[in-house]
Amino acid sequence: MISLLIEATGGGGNYDGIVLFFAAIMFGPAILLAIIGLALLKKNKKAAKVLFILAAVYVIVSLGICGSMMA
Repeated sequence: MISLLIEATGGGGNYDGIVLFFAAIMFGPAILLAIIGLALLKKNKKAAKVLFILAAVYVIVSLGICGSMMA
């Protein structure tokens, strides 16, 4: 895993790969939950509402944890 991150950064002082990795962790699952919630919105509004709330909570928590690591 660490060698993959070193290769993603170009082996030197460029940290673009790590920043993209953390951004994907911060927003990827939340976007996926929101898309699933949109798909369920017409069939089951209660389940869609729960998924939207989970996506919002995930973004808030991940911005706090990953954002503190990136700062």
